[in-house]
Amino acid sequence: MELVKVANEIQKKIRLLAAGRKILKVRARAKAEAIANYERALAKTLIQLKNDIVFEIDGCKVAKPPATYAEKIAKGICYEEKIACELEEAKYKNAIVGMQAIQAELNGYQSIFRYLDEVEKEQKKGTPPPVW
Repeated sequence: MELVKVANEIQKKIRLLAAGRKILKVRARAKAEAIANYERALAKTLIQLKNDIVFEIDGCKVAKPPATYAEKIAKGICYEEKIACELEEAKYKNAIVGMQAIQAELNGYQSIFRYLDEVEKEQKKGTPPPVW
């Protein structure tokens, strides 16, 4: 590998990390909004259940359930918001893992760059390259 090619790859990884930071901000906000939407829908549903509003889940009607079951039933009613919440969480975590992978690649290219730089310096001096 040439020193210039490695330097170009390092620059690419740095640009990817910069773009990734922006993506993380967007995904963090989306995650926070999805959590808030789920919690809001859950609270609204609990209030409606307490106020004797009838809900239907898969053909089963429910109204004014016992307090011990109300939260579980409300979670079942708000399943779509929960799915959205979980998807945003997964996207956020996926972005973090992607950033870590890019960072690992960058570290590898930096090591290669240092090695090639040493080899080049040694070649200019006329001595054999270091063996690591």
